[in-house]
Amino acid sequence: MTATLTTPGARSRGAPTLDRNELLRYGRHLLLPEVAIDGQRKLKAGRVLIVGAGGLGSPAALYLAAAGVGTIGLVDFDIVEVTNLQRQLLHGTSDVGRSKLDSARDRIHDTNPHVKLELHATRLTSDNALTIIREYDVVLDGTDNFATRYLVNDACVLLGKPNVYGSIFRFDGQASVFATADGPCYRCIYPEPPPPGLVPSCAEGGVLGVLPGLVGTVQATEAIKLLLGIGKPLTGRLLLVNALDAEFRSVRVRRDPSCPACGTRELQSLVDYDQFCATSGGDGAGLDAVPQIEPRELAIRRASGEAIQLVDVREPHEWEIGHIDGSTLIPLHRLRDRLRELDAAAPVAVICKGGTRSALATRDLIDAGFGRVWSVSGGILRWSREVDADIPEY
Repeated sequence: MTATLTTPGARSRGAPTLDRNELLRYGRHLLLPEVAIDGQRKLKAGRVLIVGAGGLGSPAALYLAAAGVGTIGLVDFDIVEVTNLQRQLLHGTSDVGRSKLDSARDRIHDTNPHVKLELHATRLTSDNALTIIREYDVVLDGTDNFATRYLVNDACVLLGKPNVYGSIFRFDGQASVFATADGPCYRCIYPEPPPPGLVPSCAEGGVLGVLPGLVGTVQATEAIKLLLGIGKPLTGRLLLVNALDAEFRSVRVRRDPSCPACGTRELQSLVDYDQFCATSGGDGAGLDAVPQIEPRELAIRRASGEAIQLVDVREPHEWEIGHIDGSTLIPLHRLRDRLRELDAAAPVAVICKGGTRSALATRDLIDAGFGRVWSVSGGILRWSREVDADIPEY
């Protein structure tokens, strides 16, 4: 099957001409019969929206710009942090503290000054998603949380825009093309968001730095194929990437007739999924409310001699990076098996990296009959910033 762009896109605008500098720049494309001058003009007329200027958006934006996609839109509202630099190649050390969009603009213009950038300095929400996405031919999903992922999918289905999906976690990645005229959408695979806190974010679970390069480049490839109308897209296939074992395989995915988005079409408007999904970072974001304790309060109470059991539910390799003296390491997945090590009659404070796992553990301990339990707000990262700077952030 040949890829076909089903949105108005490049076909309705007329293909712009290429000047001498562009002919030279894209010379290696022009030698490909599948691209040639006509194809390069289609790319110049193309409009691709990238949601997220992070791990996936970085390689995708750079390669789409280098390929000569005429207009690239970027949606992001974040600033560059040191922890981003391990994988987000749009940004450099000198960009730390800057807006990601400002950093991306400079990097992309240096890559290809012929590309027009449209910057959307906002969080994508149910109020603005349709307005923003409507103006593009292809949407590339570079998000890192379920709330925005479902929002992008639903908006693309409603507008009939191809959704080039990608996701990464630890050593594993996925990519596909959703919401085309004849293919499935994201909801056909994952009908509903996962229970809050069930799936950790990359900030909690980690990610191999080069993995978004692999997946983001696949996404850029699919977007280019869609704009050109060439090749066999990932429509109806989910590409699975296992970087640890160097394995790439794909599985067939069919449209679900009962899918509320692309099947029954009962989904007619957008909603925000923040209340249902665990977002990246935060103090147990999206979880049912659990008792919280501030790091400074916990430090004061421990220093006063109060016998508070401090349980660290991170993994052993995280513990080795840094931990609080007097705490007990019980990884979250081992907690239920090791409840006998804790005194249910004594107060317990639970800590993890950022607050998500500790909130889950707190809820489990309450369910197990522990009367006084708190999740340490902001985790070991906030403890490092507010109580003990000798414990490194990671």
